[in-house]
Amino acid sequence: MLNFFVRKSYLLLLPLLLLSSGGCKKILSLLSFQVNDSSTFTIPGTTYLPGVSLSIPGFTVTSTSQSTFKNNNTSADYVQDVTLDRLTLTVTNPSTQNFDFLKSISIYIATDAAGSNKVLLASLSPVPTGQTSISLTPTSAKLDQYLKNGSYTLTTTAELAQTLRQNTDVRADTRFNVTAKLP
Repeated sequence: MLNFFVRKSYLLLLPLLLLSSGGCKKILSLLSFQVNDSSTFTIPGTTYLPGVSLSIPGFTVTSTSQSTFKNNNTSADYVQDVTLDRLTLTVTNPSTQNFDFLKSISIYIATDAAGSNKVLLASLSPVPTGQTSISLTPTSAKLDQYLKNGSYTLTTTAELAQTLRQNTDVRADTRFNVTAKLP
């Protein structure tokens, strides 16, 4: 009977020994963490009528990616996978403004202001009424090259639901999921 328990104990320990002998190194060598960036931009007041598409000039975001990589004991060279987890827009000025002026919105990311490699980052259609903060739906685009640079450019296109009579300041908060290797 004791022999049976000893054999059973070895069978239970065998998977742990196999993992610790090599399989675990591969798992432990991958890191998963998040990069959070925040930036502000202005949507210019316009006399355009509802239904018109509006392009908002791109703005550069200085990312926290480099310091976040360092804090997680890795660097841009070891980043393997970056995807957008969340993009939230919040009206910051004027305090009485909400997103009722938008019917839909799309935000694109590029490595530079020229936008030669721009891809859709997130979008929302229809934009809910009465909201001062909205969460866009992220795409599944692979975004490694954009966060490895340390900065990126965001451009916006929107369809107006109503005329926006005054400039409106908006804060964009992004959260990226990152998988990287240890150096």
